[in-house]
Amino acid sequence: MIDVNTIDKYLLMHGDCMDKLKEIPDGSIDLILCDPPYNLAKYSTGNMKFDWRSEINNDVAKWDLIELSPIDFLEEFKRVLSPTGNIFIFTSYNLIGKWHEVFDSEFDTFQFMVWHKTNPVPNIRKSSFLNSCELIVCMWNKGHTWNFTKQNEMHNFIESPICMGSERLKNPKHPTQKPLAVLKQIIKIASNENDIVLDMFMGVASTGVAARELNRRFIGIEIDDVYYDACVKRMSETK
Repeated sequence: MIDVNTIDKYLLMHGDCMDKLKEIPDGSIDLILCDPPYNLAKYSTGNMKFDWRSEINNDVAKWDLIELSPIDFLEEFKRVLSPTGNIFIFTSYNLIGKWHEVFDSEFDTFQFMVWHKTNPVPNIRKSSFLNSCELIVCMWNKGHTWNFTKQNEMHNFIESPICMGSERLKNPKHPTQKPLAVLKQIIKIASNENDIVLDMFMGVASTGVAARELNRRFIGIEIDDVYYDACVKRMSETK
């Protein structure tokens, strides 16, 4: 069992999140903010190649083919979450019902947010709507941390471009890297300075960077060797 009191800035853990979660003490996490697989790869129509722009990646990644079951996380999430804690999980239309089915009865409140991407991947074939929205499920109990601001800043709607420019890692490139602006908005609302933010699907440590820039402590878990190495490097370069 790790000693969270010794975490000054961040702790990165390399391995399967279901194993590593067991090393986190009861009631020690103030905010769970993670981006697990959406299981959308099975609906893929294949990557699209063009002469005039970079390839459009519709296949996401092989790890997205591994079935995600929200019920697998219920016991550990409830165990590690502090009495004033919050949970925010990125998801998609095909899984939001499963998250609701499992978690709604376990918390005082279950809600969702919508992240509207102002520059979504184009649909060259014009065969369907643009995939310009992603969902974020949110759960908490009475007494949870809630830094409520103005009414017009508390909509369950975040608008931001997808991760681009210097913020987007080129090597390794993560297909679902989230922008810091979206992560920071959630962290500001749902945690306080020096709180511990947990991301057990760390990817390339975007949640960790956002947490540190807002003076929160961070615990990240990542199973992929390449992404974990990228997390170590990126976090070492973060204040």
